[in-house]
Amino acid sequence: MNGAGRNLIEMEKNARIFVAGHRGLVGSSIVRALKAGGYTNLVLRTRAETDLTRQAAVEQLFAAEKIEYVFMAAARVGGIHANQSFQADFLYENLMIAANVIHAAAQTNVQKLLFLGSSCIYPKLAAQPMVESALLTGVLEPTNEGYAIAKIAGLKLCEKYRHQYGKRFISAMPTNLFGPGDNFHPENSHVIPGMMRRIHEAKKRGDQAVTIWGSGLPRREFLHCDDLAEAVLLLMQNYEEPSHINIGTGMDCTVRELAEIMSEVVGFSGVLQFDSSRPDGPPRKLLDCHRMSKMGWSPRHTLKEGLRSTYLWAEKNRVFD
Repeated sequence: MNGAGRNLIEMEKNARIFVAGHRGLVGSSIVRALKAGGYTNLVLRTRAETDLTRQAAVEQLFAAEKIEYVFMAAARVGGIHANQSFQADFLYENLMIAANVIHAAAQTNVQKLLFLGSSCIYPKLAAQPMVESALLTGVLEPTNEGYAIAKIAGLKLCEKYRHQYGKRFISAMPTNLFGPGDNFHPENSHVIPGMMRRIHEAKKRGDQAVTIWGSGLPRREFLHCDDLAEAVLLLMQNYEEPSHINIGTGMDCTVRELAEIMSEVVGFSGVLQFDSSRPDGPPRKLLDCHRMSKMGWSPRHTLKEGLRSTYLWAEKNRVFD
């Protein structure tokens, strides 16, 4: 069941909408989608303006701005290296952000909140593709346990506020995301921007080979951030179920296949070498997304198209310099 037609309240075009984390990959794509949809009364705050890890600052924001809808896209994020190296920081900061924003929304006149989690909430060895009911049925992937626990806590906090107080708080779990606005840091980025940078730099140097972290065997699913934004706007308007919902493409590829497509997009003709001494992470991460499909949503970007547009954006914005 997708909740369509069940006492829905349409998000008005002039509603006060808070996009938490509006400068990040996900938040910026949600802002673009909202503006394209005619929503202009957006509440946007940088971390310097409102630190979401500070409860008093968040409560002040909600009290002053009379926020009606919340898209919870704020988070401390990173790739496998950052997640593994800074587990305490990822757990603490993401716990505080989720707790403060969700609690403030519950204490004020917020009509609806959408919390965005991550596919890393599922057990490391969950059956594939991963269904929503797989949550908390097994051990998490150790390399990103801190981040995953914080996201599970946020999801459960929404669920409990909904059950105890009747709050219209919903949660969505997207697969691995990429696109314009991504973090291309050479060490702390996710797989696509990190790989794109590495292959781009190899091309610029004229290298005959490039080294990719891991064995290349794990299978991953990737979704363009603008496709996610369309999905979460659909959910904000049409989804009222208590359980979280997966958002993905329903298709995956090996890391080696991703690197081959990336080489083609970037224009690198050298050899791909894989460093198996680097951690692979889970062997496979593919979401079961039949519930989103039943709502009439499907992604518009193929992986190659999304990678091509992302690379063009990265070059135009000189992110590799």
